[in-house]
Amino acid sequence: MIQQLISHYGLLAIASLIFLESLGLPLPGETVLLFAAAAAAQHLLPIGAVVTVAALAAIFGGVLGYGIGRRYGLGLLARYGGRVGVTPVRLEQAQEFLKHHGPKTVFFGRFVALLRVLASFLAGAGHMPYAQFLRYNALGSVVWAVLIGGLGFVFGGQLPLLEIWLGRLGWGTVATLVLAGLVAAGWARWQRDGHARAGH
Repeated sequence: MIQQLISHYGLLAIASLIFLESLGLPLPGETVLLFAAAAAAQHLLPIGAVVTVAALAAIFGGVLGYGIGRRYGLGLLARYGGRVGVTPVRLEQAQEFLKHHGPKTVFFGRFVALLRVLASFLAGAGHMPYAQFLRYNALGSVVWAVLIGGLGFVFGGQLPLLEIWLGRLGWGTVATLVLAGLVAAGWARWQRDGHARAGH
């Protein structure tokens, strides 16, 4: 189904599905991105466009979800959430996590299925400062698009195996490991540059 949508509608399908998931609908956005990146590895789509479209769709979907949450509050989810799989228990769990880890929830929520759907709405309903939300929403969306798109592109021929391992480790664990690796690489480079400057 996802492959057929991507095959027929390309970037439009990618943008629409990820936008709607980020807005608050329980759709498989990460699977869409993985399949799209795998298609890019087969030269069916440009990988740069896939990652850019995914990041922008996630950002704008999150912004709209935040606006809806701020305007209509939790009453909307309490009334209609059950129709899209948002049970009272799930809603309470997401609220509790957001209350204690606001900015981190918006950023890392991009890598967790439940929070990817609810984080923006709950940030709006909880009146998180818009500038703070926008910063972490944009950063999380870009990192998510680059990371998941990159994994799909590199391991496109082994998507079932990749999904199994990502399911076991969790997206958040993978993202944390990758970010830690990037920070370590950046620190090592900064140290080398510092020694080189000192030598001159």
